[in-house]
Amino acid sequence: MMQTIVLPPVAQSFKTPWVEVDLGLLEQNISKMKASLNHTTSVIFVVKSNAYGHGLVPIAKSAVHAGIDWLGVAYLEEALELRQSLPQHVHLLVLGAVDAANTPILLDHRIIPVVVSKSHGLDFSHNAVRFDQSLPVHLKIDTGMGRFGIPWEDANHTLSGLLKDPGLKIQGICTHFSSVEPNHPKEAHEQVKRMSQIGAFSKGHLLRHVSNSRAFLNYPQWDFDAVRTGMALYGYGANEAERIQTQPILQWKTHVIQVKSVPANFPVGYYASYRTDTPTDIATVSVGYADGFPRLLGNRGHVLIRGQRCKVIGRVSMNWITVDVGHESGVDAGEEVVLIGKQGSASIWADEIAKKADTIPYEILTRIHPHAPRIYI
Repeated sequence: MMQTIVLPPVAQSFKTPWVEVDLGLLEQNISKMKASLNHTTSVIFVVKSNAYGHGLVPIAKSAVHAGIDWLGVAYLEEALELRQSLPQHVHLLVLGAVDAANTPILLDHRIIPVVVSKSHGLDFSHNAVRFDQSLPVHLKIDTGMGRFGIPWEDANHTLSGLLKDPGLKIQGICTHFSSVEPNHPKEAHEQVKRMSQIGAFSKGHLLRHVSNSRAFLNYPQWDFDAVRTGMALYGYGANEAERIQTQPILQWKTHVIQVKSVPANFPVGYYASYRTDTPTDIATVSVGYADGFPRLLGNRGHVLIRGQRCKVIGRVSMNWITVDVGHESGVDAGEEVVLIGKQGSASIWADEIAKKADTIPYEILTRIHPHAPRIYI
């Protein structure tokens, strides 16, 4: 017989990292985007991967409150979680490939999949016909990404058959850019040109969507019937754009655990990868790579303490980092540390961190541990 173990309550004087999300800023970002679009063009807000680390359901609810009625996710499981929390009029589009065996679930919960091949569409249709229904779907065309989608060269032939299939109710058609670089526009322009050669796209009787955030910001002529945006609404990539400017809505914070005064030539962290140049104070901070703080920030990243940028010194370890707060700093254990966000007049955002960690802000945001408490303002 198993014995039940009751764990004692844990004091929270030294908190683990947490996230603060400003829903008011999100709604402002959405309002700016909607105002920049033709009234016939919808916003498909991409909330996959826990809404890029911001929290799936709270972000989706706030977006719907701001007038969004299309949400894009990567997996069926994400759509099912949203369907339990959102009004029935909200359209949920799964951008990844859903197994056609899930057709009954899609029908019952009003979730729209994308069709990525002829056989994929026929499998959906066969399963839907068994229930005397037609399944709403969007067609994904591969115009150059090389990932999901019906090859653009075969699209007209494939679509002519699928459009007649009784088990499918084709509502939309889309593609995914492999790159949108205003200084090197050839690839993106070529992908749009390929889409324009597909009869179902040119006729305009389907919901046509191709633009991601960067395409939305730089090529208004590609808005079509909907734009499929994520990062710009979370506040990145549009801070210096001409079309709209948005603000980051997420801040990531933690606390100082310990401060010690050390002499010059003091070794810090694993393998003593850093030695102090002069006497200084070192703060041990509650965050590490297990929480999503990039290991590459050792000896090159910064955090904010008392509104000042403080350098990360030594290697980033699993649960803690050490930072140089300066000689006779007066910094105490328990003080707030900003990892991403603003403190006083100083700020550090995910795009800056991404450059130092040789990655992109998408990865910085999505790798913040999902168990970190999210506080919504």
